[in-house]
Amino acid sequence: MTSIAPLPVRRRFMTEPGLGAGNFLDHALEGNPHRDVPFVHTHRLDHRGQVVLRGHSLVDLARMRDGYARWYHANGVRPGDPVAIVVAEGLEPLIHFLALTALGAVPAMVNDAMRPDVMIRYLNHVGVVGVVADDTTRLQLAYRDDPQNRPRFVALASEVRAFDVASGTLPESYPHRHEPDDIVALIHSSGTTGVPKSTTLGHRSFWDGKQARMERFPAEPYDRLMSLMPHTHAGGLSYFLTAVLLGLPTVVMSDWRRAVVEPVMEAFQPTMVASFPRTFVELATGELPVEGAARVHSWFNTGDSAHFGHIRRLVQLGERPAGLIKPWLLPAGASAGEPLPGSQFIDGLGSSEMGMALFGMVFTPETPRDDRCVGRAQDAVIRAAVLDENGEEVPDGTVGLLGVITPSRTPGYWNDQRLTESFELNGFWLTGDVARRDAEGRFYHLDRTVDVIDTLAGPVYSLPVEEVLIADCADLVQDCSVVGVPGPPGEGQRPIAVVRLQADAADATAEEVRDRANKALAEAGLATLGAVVIARTGEDYPLGPTGKVLKRELRTRHAALFAA
Repeated sequence: MTSIAPLPVRRRFMTEPGLGAGNFLDHALEGNPHRDVPFVHTHRLDHRGQVVLRGHSLVDLARMRDGYARWYHANGVRPGDPVAIVVAEGLEPLIHFLALTALGAVPAMVNDAMRPDVMIRYLNHVGVVGVVADDTTRLQLAYRDDPQNRPRFVALASEVRAFDVASGTLPESYPHRHEPDDIVALIHSSGTTGVPKSTTLGHRSFWDGKQARMERFPAEPYDRLMSLMPHTHAGGLSYFLTAVLLGLPTVVMSDWRRAVVEPVMEAFQPTMVASFPRTFVELATGELPVEGAARVHSWFNTGDSAHFGHIRRLVQLGERPAGLIKPWLLPAGASAGEPLPGSQFIDGLGSSEMGMALFGMVFTPETPRDDRCVGRAQDAVIRAAVLDENGEEVPDGTVGLLGVITPSRTPGYWNDQRLTESFELNGFWLTGDVARRDAEGRFYHLDRTVDVIDTLAGPVYSLPVEEVLIADCADLVQDCSVVGVPGPPGEGQRPIAVVRLQADAADATAEEVRDRANKALAEAGLATLGAVVIARTGEDYPLGPTGKVLKRELRTRHAALFAA
């Protein structure tokens, strides 16, 4: 039996004025006649090591939400209270989100991989009234040394799950009625540029721009989504919101590593996979996951844009149904009614601050290479532009600051008006990216503003350099991160690459990789590398809690590389 909401219901969601990020479950319960059909799946391994999937219906989600909400209400949580959720990825943090927003509180979603000292500073900045965590030991010790900042409660997530719901009550006005401008969640940044920022999500603004998915998504009636997003992040919440309103069969993953993902892919057989680039890098490395991706027609990437060297391998997998293929895009000799081998990769550039991926590029096996192109601005964008430091639009082809005007953008940063204002310029929200636009209106993502390398010859943008290493040195380079470090005295910064090698190139030296890379970079007309550093262990290639490479840490580690 289908769990998908009928098309008239989905169209009604698109225009309901009260619907938003704080109450989407209640609208789904009211509108979808298939509310008892399981569609949100969790995964585990049984005693034989076999994948076991368990489905949850809309009614199941509401029952779990209401039970958690009774615990929070019994512990004094009231509308507007920020509460930290520090639990492992998967469905669990999403149930806490639903419970707290149903009370009108503000869940501060925290990736449990965040370093403890950074986490404490972050929670103190937010000013949470309570913390629920899988493991409270490190938090209890920290607050013992800092009792002034201790919140009202620090509780185990297991305590919430074990709560006797019969002993708790809910407020008279439950679920909470949100105003359009209400803050419904706090999402921390990846911390790639320092201590994580606390981005606010608005009830209405976080829903703005996603309405079109009610008609365009899913593409086929048999579609099944694998969500590999961190579900404490805006990306994971965005796909969950979409899946709940659609009734789209979805497996909510609790781990993004390939060793866990591939067996679940084989058991669930998704047709769509949504992730940050971190998992796509692993899936595109080594032997391709042919069996698990046999039915995949679409890969959805958001956050940082992906690299062509990884994309071109993934789109070899799966099969595209006829409905996905525009007649004028069919390869020579192909029939309009027949499915094509291979899949499509929708590469989106977005962030928590943007509210969603606001730029998108579709790659197929037939798409020609166009390094760092992130496509055109999406429908949710009123205006996108490349700006100078005064907020004036620069001519096409000129590099500048990427700015957007969109109703989906964040209301700002929690408890930090000055930081919010620093990202606002001449009516635009600055995304923190360096970009250029061509005459056809396509945008090219060149770097994060904080990662631009200032050499004596002028600025060097790290992302096009990484693109060449991954695509043109694919037999050596699995993944890489390019950063600028001080050169010899008087030479300014020099670009270096920290490289993860392919498994069958493990014996390659840094000099060999540098020589190959510089030859390819020179042919592409890009700046060459001053050095290559081989990352032999995970510690040599540090990742933030959302899986992004910590470039600031690489810059610090290798700051003295040319000191001699």
